[in-house]
Amino acid sequence: MIKIGKIELPTFPLLLAPMEDVSDPPFRAVCKKHGADLMYTEFISSEGLIRDAIKSRQKLDIFEEERPVGIQIFGGDEEAMAMSARIVDTVQPDLLDINFGCPVKKVVCKGAGAAVLKDIDLMIRLTKAVIKSTSIPVTVKTRLGWDFDSINIIEVAERLQDVGVQALSIHGRTRSQLYKGEADWSWIEKVKNNSRMHIPIFGNGDVDSPEKALEYKNKFGIDGIMIGRAAIGYPWFFREVKHFFNTGERLDPPTFEERLDVIKEHLRASLKWKGPRVGIFEMRRHYANYLKGIPNVKPLRTKLVMMDTLEEIEEALLSFQLEVGEIGE
Repeated sequence: MIKIGKIELPTFPLLLAPMEDVSDPPFRAVCKKHGADLMYTEFISSEGLIRDAIKSRQKLDIFEEERPVGIQIFGGDEEAMAMSARIVDTVQPDLLDINFGCPVKKVVCKGAGAAVLKDIDLMIRLTKAVIKSTSIPVTVKTRLGWDFDSINIIEVAERLQDVGVQALSIHGRTRSQLYKGEADWSWIEKVKNNSRMHIPIFGNGDVDSPEKALEYKNKFGIDGIMIGRAAIGYPWFFREVKHFFNTGERLDPPTFEERLDVIKEHLRASLKWKGPRVGIFEMRRHYANYLKGIPNVKPLRTKLVMMDTLEEIEEALLSFQLEVGEIGE
């Protein structure tokens, strides 16, 4: 069993990564249903929370059925981070995660996300400010360093643990890599094997198959794996990894009917949470991934991104399902 504060997780948990414009409540719900053990919200700007920005506040929405769930914040100012931590505390998530790893320019330019890797003293001050301002466990997600010449994850991990961080998720790339090249898990292994470290260490980056998940679990000795891009449009990835861990065999992929059922489930939840206009619009980014690999599906995808009502979309899905059934007979 893995413990983060009072949170009890399975012996080797699978975490859903915090992904901007992806890890919202409707998507988290389908991932939870298919095996995710711990989930995180999209990252939330500390400045946005303080300004009472509508989009930032909406990202605080969490639901009982998805627990345990962590809310992730980012920022580069101690006072703003402390104030946002107090706001987060009021909605009572299971943990609060700090993003010190986002490589995106608009975040880095504000001195937040991965930019903080260039100033570990600032990172520690920001972390202390958050920990002092909340009653829930604080965790951190970060990268190996700013670039190949300044990989500092060993020092970062030790100092974060020393000030009270209760778990650490490490993406095996530097900021300069963005999402290019291969993630280097050997540094994550070094953190885990550091005799000074005693908090859970989760690895993240490039785990895109059950085979690779098992290989990394055995090879690097980490406490769990954080899944990001592999789950987008494919929440079944979590159950497939767990099945492979338990049996050494690949689980059959979801049937066409399962895919359509999850699309409809995700869509209805999206409409309920965001309203019909935004819910339908933001669901459009998911269709290509959900329908990937299905023969002759391009006309359906084209229709789905043009439709504006739930009724139209469900009718198009049903028509395609019937058409596929006739072809298969």
